[in-house]
Amino acid sequence: MGVTRSGVRSAVVVNPAKLDDPDELRAVLDKALAKAGWPAPAWYETTREDPGQGQSKAAVEAGAEVVFACGGDGTIMSCASGLVGTEAALAVLPSGTGNLLAANLGLSGDLAAGIAVAVEGGRRRLDLGLVKSRDEDRWFTVMAGMGFDAQMLGSTSESTKARIGWLAYIFGGLKHLRDRPMRISVRIDDRPPMRRRARSVLIANVGRLQGGVRLFKEAEPDDGWLDIAILTPRTLGHWAVLIGGVLGGRRRVPRMETYRAHRIQVTSNRPQPRQMDGDVIPAGRVLRVEVRHRAIWLCVPRPESADDLAHDADAAAERGERLMRRAAE
Repeated sequence: MGVTRSGVRSAVVVNPAKLDDPDELRAVLDKALAKAGWPAPAWYETTREDPGQGQSKAAVEAGAEVVFACGGDGTIMSCASGLVGTEAALAVLPSGTGNLLAANLGLSGDLAAGIAVAVEGGRRRLDLGLVKSRDEDRWFTVMAGMGFDAQMLGSTSESTKARIGWLAYIFGGLKHLRDRPMRISVRIDDRPPMRRRARSVLIANVGRLQGGVRLFKEAEPDDGWLDIAILTPRTLGHWAVLIGGVLGGRRRVPRMETYRAHRIQVTSNRPQPRQMDGDVIPAGRVLRVEVRHRAIWLCVPRPESADDLAHDADAAAERGERLMRRAAE
């Protein structure tokens, strides 16, 4: 899919709590889109009750072909949920701290690149993960997890994130390095359950974590698979070796088992913290996830078929800066 014509109808779903000056963003985006030949976008604000799903659905019903999600991971995840089953494309304008999907696009904190990627027309179908539960099914774009990763996110204060960005998560994680492991049963597709004592289970749609660290080297965004990591460190030494292996890009990382699946269920002997795309969700004993192949359209840097979503992101940023300069003239 490519959007190469002018006059594309768009909408912006914005989390006002994540912006210092929403009026400035609106003025900049309106000018940039006008320079690209697009009409002025419709604007929607998220609320505590609806962080983006309802707004993105309303935007599509009003005729939007591209929906800009401007906020943190929660806003982007909610907007993506509202676009499932539609032909509208999601465009990411990151303004939070973690911005997991933006990191996988190579667009963290770069407004100009986000706009350029949308107007240039690179589109790609993105798989989504679906967390199944009795109360409510939830979609995620990048990653869900149980255990240490959710503890780390829950222990990181908003004030620290505001001061030092994604590095704040390191300090949140240090508080839990010595916590006891989970006793879990892991069932992958229709295979027999595996029993482990683990600190964390990560279930990923694409491969990058906060800070651009690539955990899954072979993860692709539209291959119909989820990538799974079971982390089993028991000592500080184990943590050091594991982290060193991930940062060093080793294919086999000590204290980390990896698998691929269409469906996975993780069951713990006690309730555990859980997270989706960097947002903590209620604790529970079970994390049940399945993949939805090619669930939404996503605006991506060109070329649209590269394995890595971030391919050409630096060049897109340069083109975006040129577009912004022309719009300001």
